[in-house]
Amino acid sequence: MGTLIAIGAGIAVLTGIGAGIGIGIATGKATEAIARQPEAEGKIMRNLLLGCALAEATAIYGFVIGLLIIIMLK
Repeated sequence: MGTLIAIGAGIAVLTGIGAGIGIGIATGKATEAIARQPEAEGKIMRNLLLGCALAEATAIYGFVIGLLIIIMLK
């Protein structure tokens, strides 16, 4: 039973991989956009930060779910 709990928690924490990839792609695209239109830097950065916050929130939710699985099912 203990190994199944660990596997479930590990799968829940895998959401961090998707968030990391998404934030990396978004940052790269924002850098390209700023290089093309420096005058739009403020708008681009605002949208980038909002998107990164939402992507990071999904990783945090996955981490919390992983912790809850470990704590509640032990």
